[in-house]
Amino acid sequence: MPNTILRIPAAQAQSGYSRSTIYLRIAQGLWTKQISLGPRCVGWPAAEVAALNAARIAGKTDAEIRELVTYLEAARKSLA
Repeated sequence: MPNTILRIPAAQAQSGYSRSTIYLRIAQGLWTKQISLGPRCVGWPAAEVAALNAARIAGKTDAEIRELVTYLEAARKSLA
């Protein structure tokens, strides 16, 4: 599962957020940006969704989650 990319329905199911809430959270810096899989197809690494869920469950503040998002996106770039 570490290399799995979740499409929007799977990300919604994993997080419990609606599609619009996921995109709102991206705009707020509380969710990682999507990865383009094609011209009209995006997804998120399953490990990132799991990390964000764990942070919410642990009661992390929005500021702490923004730091996590920054870290996750930087880690994603270092893999490329």
